[in-house]
Amino acid sequence: MAVSLGYTNIYRDPLGFPEWQTKGLPTAATAAAGQDGVMRPSPAATPGTMQGWTLALTLAGIFLGGMALNLTPCVYPLIPITVSYFGGRSGQGQGKLLAHGFFYIIGLAMTNSILGVVAATTGGLMGAMLQNPWVLATVAAVLLVFASSLFGFWELRLPSGLTQAASKNYAGYFGTFFMGMTLGVVAAPCIGPFVLGLLTWVASTADPVFGFTIFFTLSLGLGLPLFILAMFSGKLEKMPRSGEWMNWVRKAMGWVLVGMAAYFIRPLLPKAISVALYVLLALAAGLHLGWLDRTKAAFRSFAWIKKGVGAAGVALAVFLAVTWLLRGPGVAWQSYSPELLDQAKSAGRPVIMDFYATWCAPCRELDEITFHDPAVVKKSVDFVMVKIDLTAGDNPVYQQLVRDYEVKGVPTVVFLDQNGSERHDMRLVDFMAPPEFMQWLKKIQ
Repeated sequence: MAVSLGYTNIYRDPLGFPEWQTKGLPTAATAAAGQDGVMRPSPAATPGTMQGWTLALTLAGIFLGGMALNLTPCVYPLIPITVSYFGGRSGQGQGKLLAHGFFYIIGLAMTNSILGVVAATTGGLMGAMLQNPWVLATVAAVLLVFASSLFGFWELRLPSGLTQAASKNYAGYFGTFFMGMTLGVVAAPCIGPFVLGLLTWVASTADPVFGFTIFFTLSLGLGLPLFILAMFSGKLEKMPRSGEWMNWVRKAMGWVLVGMAAYFIRPLLPKAISVALYVLLALAAGLHLGWLDRTKAAFRSFAWIKKGVGAAGVALAVFLAVTWLLRGPGVAWQSYSPELLDQAKSAGRPVIMDFYATWCAPCRELDEITFHDPAVVKKSVDFVMVKIDLTAGDNPVYQQLVRDYEVKGVPTVVFLDQNGSERHDMRLVDFMAPPEFMQWLKKIQ
């Protein structure tokens, strides 16, 4: 599962956030002191969040995901309750009915938005701890536990009192607002497992405004179809009836959670194994949802939907496997040693030192795209390419290099000229596409 989050110029401290903060280094609340030629995070940008078209497209995707959540078994039975509530107000006029619909959606959005704010304000430490293998494994295990719930191995239910509260006909706009909030609570056992990965992501940003925005958008998507159904309740006789097919939707979301679990443990696995894991998951999900699952529905299109989803899973597995197998060789990296740098200086060869960690997304992007680009690979033979793995953070030699070169985060790519001196104007602390990176390689020679 490839996800683009739009990070630019973000420091990812190899020592962890507590030690970063102890040293008085720049955080979200302080401006980074600039050095000659060194790329710095923009003071106007909030670390971990997104901007521009990346944010707009992400919110659009989350909105559509919220609409899809209406097909889960916990939400679907609440549709007649919602329709009944709004149908009882149809005599008040279209204007008042729309106003009640607005308060209804806002109430629904507030319930889930509070989850986003809580996750962002209390989960900053989680974001800093995501470099810890035990934390990554725990998050993946929790996702798998909730996935097993969606697969039907166990059920998470709320007390019946909360469920019954949703069916009460509260008066006034506040009642409509409370109705929406209650629906968010009642639906939590079903949508909660699905959005747990989203909560973890929001927690890693430590930005309450961003968390509120993400879950407010999700809730708008969740509430909009219900509102539309209520406005046009006279045409609901053609809506598919609740049945066994909803369990198929539940299983599909379970596979999504399994994929998210694989995403979180990806930094702990060798690249080949992580790719093989994704291929096997896509293939298993496609075969299960498309053919092995025997769920049936009264409407004819369901069989075609199942086969379409199954074919998509198999196609994704084939695409991932073929892409990996056909990928050409990458840059030939060497392990660091003082002797290696001395030899490069004596031979008059420039050096590129890549400080990276497996849990760092831009590091993986550099490795998978830029450092596997044929032109970059061909040009790299003119350099001494040194890879410095800061994933574990327990190598004293590497930690001394971090101090010597004042590495404040990963990725950090340091360029040394033929005399062994660093080109401070060329230090790279974020992803750079192959064409731009080629220009830098030509510049240093």
